[in-house]
Amino acid sequence: MAPVPGTHDQPVGKISAQVRAGRATERGDDGTTSLIGGRRVSKADVRVELCGCLDELVSQMGFARSICDHVEARALLEDLQQQLFLVSEEAATGWGESSPSLVTDAHVDALTRHVHRFEALPAVIDDWVLPGAHPAAAAIDVARTICRRAERSCVRLREHGEMLGTHTVPFVNRLSDLLWLLGRIVEQAAGVDGRLREASQGEPRWSRAWRGIPSS
Repeated sequence: MAPVPGTHDQPVGKISAQVRAGRATERGDDGTTSLIGGRRVSKADVRVELCGCLDELVSQMGFARSICDHVEARALLEDLQQQLFLVSEEAATGWGESSPSLVTDAHVDALTRHVHRFEALPAVIDDWVLPGAHPAAAAIDVARTICRRAERSCVRLREHGEMLGTHTVPFVNRLSDLLWLLGRIVEQAAGVDGRLREASQGEPRWSRAWRGIPSS
């Protein structure tokens, strides 16, 4: 194991104390963790599961942003990552009936406006896609699927009787729609087409995806 920075030639007990004071507190070795406010819960708790999904989502969006050369998409991804910390704080705290929600209807409305704006752009794909036509778009598609998982975790949390901000589920739901559109915008700007099937196949959009699979 690599030495702890700044602990050369120090007694083992002193090194251990320094580790406990930093990231490796050892308090989670029993399978529990602390929520904001100090309440200890199992790491398998539904609220902790939601926090994990959100952490994964923010990280995946960061990866997508790091390989994305679409200026607007990259800037929007960064802004959305920052907003997700509001959702994460709600998830890690738990709010009472009288507690204010950090995520507001204004946040949801802003996402909705982005969705409507991108949907109105000409030639944006509005049917099934096959992720992988473009690296950054594919990374955004992975973020979208994580976002859907986070949404399911939000709903599961509420179904367990746990409090969550009023606007949290709508925000995460709208975010997944926006991420889907961002992937298509990035593909379009790069001149690639990720659609699963051609419109000439005559199928109503979002119907029978299997009809887009070429016969062998």
